[in-house]
Amino acid sequence: MQDQFESIGRFETPNAQKYLVQLCKHFAHKIPAEVEGDQGHITFAMGTARLSATDASLDVVVTGADDQAVNRLQQVIEDHLKRFAFREAETSMIWAPATAAQA
Repeated sequence: MQDQFESIGRFETPNAQKYLVQLCKHFAHKIPAEVEGDQGHITFAMGTARLSATDASLDVVVTGADDQAVNRLQQVIEDHLKRFAFREAETSMIWAPATAAQA
């Protein structure tokens, strides 16, 4: 098994479900993306993003083969979220690296 690198992001908002659906529907036009309830999954060429909506936040776990892929996934998710959440007072995600996990 190949080592995978993960990062966990949180965007504090009462509109998490709305943004989860918007992100997945947007990406589904070009890459595999799906929504099931309060969970979403997007498969990029460089890795994956797992999204989870709560009443208070949108949580995202990005997984890639290396730090560069993880950093790129963070940037892609955050850039798109900023476009959808432009009415929010704060549009930055808080990211924390996770320890390397087995794929």
